[in-house]
Amino acid sequence: MALALHSKSSGRGAKRNQTIMDRILVVVFDSETKAYDGKNALLVLEGEGDITIYALALVAKDADGSVTVKQGVDPGPLGTLVGGLVGSFIGLLGGPTGVAIGTAAGLLAGGATDLNNARIDSDFIDDLIKALLPDRFAVIAEIQEDWATPVDTRMEAIGGTVFRRALSEVRHTIHEENINAMKADLAQMKAEHAKARANRKAKLQEKINQLESKIQVQRQKAKERREAAERQAKAKAEILKRKAAAVATKVEEIYI
Repeated sequence: MALALHSKSSGRGAKRNQTIMDRILVVVFDSETKAYDGKNALLVLEGEGDITIYALALVAKDADGSVTVKQGVDPGPLGTLVGGLVGSFIGLLGGPTGVAIGTAAGLLAGGATDLNNARIDSDFIDDLIKALLPDRFAVIAEIQEDWATPVDTRMEAIGGTVFRRALSEVRHTIHEENINAMKADLAQMKAEHAKARANRKAKLQEKINQLESKIQVQRQKAKERREAAERQAKAKAEILKRKAAAVATKVEEIYI
């Protein structure tokens, strides 16, 4: 999700004309203490209006290569709707050794660990796996930001290495392409079935039934993905609405 906005003046420089985007942010630290400091610094940045946090987690890379979720922070009751992407992303970082779900189990509930769900290219995952070595820690967040300097400055001061990537749009085409391909196979099988001899018809009919079942599964997945994307978009809009209302209330209090 990208919004073209004329951003506020933060008092640290001129106003900025930027494209505000949803991003996945990962900051790698060499100690757990620094990672907690980094997490708290992000929350401060949100309070100052520099970023919006949709979901946030602190993870550790264990000696065996698995990833443990140490702490998760979600933005209130809407967190379960917007935290799934972070959960998927953490699962990818765990690789074949997987994820040990610590105190933030909700972040991973129902989160499929594939690149399509994470909306991130594989090269970004590869870079992070190389940086997040055993006995290191990371803060992972889905955020909205209009410039990188506030986050980078705070994280570098703590000793963190920052990785970020704009999130791609939610893709539905993969299921549609699969469905179209299977429909082509189905049409061919039905054509063969119509001309086949009796001993061949039964085998073709079994394959036709299996393929029709697979098509239904793909249609259901496409529907679920569309509905999930719609729910997440509404949840994010509600978070931004609440944040704007809170800012407006503070401004009113200042001038009353």
